[in-house]
Amino acid sequence: MKVVAIGGGTGLSSLLRGIKHLVPDTITDLTAIVTVADNGGSSGRLREEMQIPAPGDIRNCIVALAEDEDILAKVFQYRFKEGDGLKGHSFGNLFLSVLTKITGDFLDAVEITSDILKIKGKIIPSTDQLVDIVAEFTDGKIIKGETQITEYGKKLKGKIKKIWMEPADVKAPEEAVEKIENADVIILGPGSLYTSIIPNLLVEDIKNAVIHSNAYKIYICNVMTQYGETDRFSASEHINTIHEIVKSPFINAAILNTTIPPDELLRKYMKENAEPVTADAGNISRMGITVYAEDLLDTGDYVRHNPEKLARTLVKIFEKIKEKRAA
Repeated sequence: MKVVAIGGGTGLSSLLRGIKHLVPDTITDLTAIVTVADNGGSSGRLREEMQIPAPGDIRNCIVALAEDEDILAKVFQYRFKEGDGLKGHSFGNLFLSVLTKITGDFLDAVEITSDILKIKGKIIPSTDQLVDIVAEFTDGKIIKGETQITEYGKKLKGKIKKIWMEPADVKAPEEAVEKIENADVIILGPGSLYTSIIPNLLVEDIKNAVIHSNAYKIYICNVMTQYGETDRFSASEHINTIHEIVKSPFINAAILNTTIPPDELLRKYMKENAEPVTADAGNISRMGITVYAEDLLDTGDYVRHNPEKLARTLVKIFEKIKEKRAA
């Protein structure tokens, strides 16, 4: 299987951590296409000060795909807790930024860093240009920037009406488009709908390649809603939003979590206005999408997908794809 995973944030890195063990036996070619629209935290500061694409999500994915998450991977994830100008930055973000300046090319910096950590796959940004996402809310307000969109959404307690990218004519790396075109499987998510998944699809080259690719396209829905972005969204609403933005119903299968988090953890999230995403499998099935609804919950301090459970579900889907092609 040639697999392309598209997204960003902790969701994509968690997925990669689970499926990298399938390389090379089940997955012969693994590529992650990652958003660089983040403008908050260390990534946002470096983007603004050094005029480079946001490195944070790229760094997380590189570490997730590292052959062994040993001391070197930990060094890349180290975040400075003190120091004028250093506090808040992660070493990996600084490393990618320095390499970009030395080589003059963000793509080369990602490639070199990937080689150093001996990753099991390929990491490609959805664009190597400086970009911002812009959203219009239901009250008519237009907000620019990933962090600002989420924060305004929390204040408004309303929905995003429209979302786009500026500049609108940014290009995707040629290799990213080629990987999508030649993929057997394309995976979207898990991750923040409007700020991790959709920004990749706002790059016209990526969107067109995904829609027209003959790959089997899988969407992994988030376990919890995200305050300020997907308040009260069901799983089918996540999918409908993606289809409306790209103006094409391209998703073939959806993976849904069916397990409710423990009460103590659930109360913690509900205090932050997040709740379990309703797994409305019936609505999704009526859209012509195959549903895989299973217990995918991780046990810990956060409500997230368990990487190993997710990998097992994906292997089942891969096997069904192979059987169908062999028939």
